[in-house]
Amino acid sequence: MRANNLTLLTDLYELTMMQGYFKNPTNQTVIFDMFYRTNPCGGSFAIMAGLEQMIEYIENLRFTEDDISYLRSIGIFEEDFLEYLSNFHFTGDIYAIPEGTVIFPREPLVKVVAPIMEAQLVETAILNIINHQSLIATKAARVCHAAKGDGVMEFGLRRAQGPDAGIFGARAAVIGGCVGTSNVLAGQMFDVPVLGTHAHSWIMSFPDEYTAFKTYAKLYPDSCTLLVDTYDVLKSGVPNAIRVFEEMREEGIPLTKYGIRIDSGDLAYLSKEAYKMLAAAGFDDAIISASSDLDEYLIESLKAQDAKINSWGVGTRLITSNDNPAFGGVYKLAAVKDPDSNSFIPKIKLSENTEKVTNPGDKTVYRIYSKTSGKIKADLICLASEALDPDETMIIFDPIDTWKKTKVLGGTYGLRELLIQVIKGGKRVYTSPSVMELRSYCQKEQDTLWDESRRFVNPQKVYVDLSQRLYDMKKELLEEMGEKAMD
Repeated sequence: MRANNLTLLTDLYELTMMQGYFKNPTNQTVIFDMFYRTNPCGGSFAIMAGLEQMIEYIENLRFTEDDISYLRSIGIFEEDFLEYLSNFHFTGDIYAIPEGTVIFPREPLVKVVAPIMEAQLVETAILNIINHQSLIATKAARVCHAAKGDGVMEFGLRRAQGPDAGIFGARAAVIGGCVGTSNVLAGQMFDVPVLGTHAHSWIMSFPDEYTAFKTYAKLYPDSCTLLVDTYDVLKSGVPNAIRVFEEMREEGIPLTKYGIRIDSGDLAYLSKEAYKMLAAAGFDDAIISASSDLDEYLIESLKAQDAKINSWGVGTRLITSNDNPAFGGVYKLAAVKDPDSNSFIPKIKLSENTEKVTNPGDKTVYRIYSKTSGKIKADLICLASEALDPDETMIIFDPIDTWKKTKVLGGTYGLRELLIQVIKGGKRVYTSPSVMELRSYCQKEQDTLWDESRRFVNPQKVYVDLSQRLYDMKKELLEEMGEKAMD
């Protein structure tokens, strides 16, 4: 699970294609783009995550003797190719959008520039790593937005699809906005806060609820959140919690981080009634935490009902992204280098579905911000060779519905290039911020979105447009391909 060498974390056809290129022989330099087509969860954006693990994968990419022996045992790889693999290392360049960045469909999240055998091999692992963490970070961002500033704790380890999903899902959830995780190993690995209270079994193991609460409070007076729904929230749990809090106050124990947790029942009603009881006893500042199959929709509903909940423990529906369990990232060939001219020849994939027609060439992505609001106006995919000047007026247009055009006046907008180089000549050239630093960055990123784009129902889309030069190149390639199909 924590092995550094994940070289065989790939689909078999990557290796069979590599052998085909090796035997051909051709190993021209190519460009592959990793991107996605549809925002998860019906939203208008996603959050980039997983870059650090992708870089670690590239750094440790090598075929061990055991790997070579296993591939030999399959019976389809020839000895000269296996000899090549035994000395394999990645020599290419990789560009990526930093973790925590707000991202949109069709724009390259990762650009791999490498000999085709190398670029082909890394496809599966890049998709596996980036797809999963970006999905969970996006879901976490939605959940935290629904909580409107309340702390959200990631509690999903026991429901995650295996240890890796639990560990790296917790990492992504914190990047997306969670204040911490119940996952102790994730806390150790990524230096993020670990949080938790106690289970119903703690209460049930004592002769009565009061004794269980009192014992817990003596052990953890500085972090005393009591689970009040084992027997009856309002008749037993909250009264016993209040009794313990009163005794702590009488004993001079500071009540700095204390409260109750409700894990079942009508959370809106129970939290409001519990708050009345706590406030009447002088504990109106107590934390009222809720769990129980929460997601952004239920939290938003509870907020609308004025539930007196100010801390949320979110598990299954976050760590599995229950309503959208897969992030649809793909990895497509965009260009092949001409060895004679040393320039890249654009490549395009066609489809009857216009959304699946790829954007060709060596590209980069610019984000256009309004200078007055700081909000995102649009993203612009353009050729890497293009130079943009924010003092010049530009016309941006929808690449599918081209009649949708916007004039952006020079001097009114700012530009930011999103893709940065993280691997150069096979070596890391990028130092990842800490997970908590990424969390802070991600919060600022989300502040660049308009409120209309953050709502859960029918959100306003953020436009991702093509530069005129890239659009013209794509149109020309489509016409060429159409003419060939007619011959």
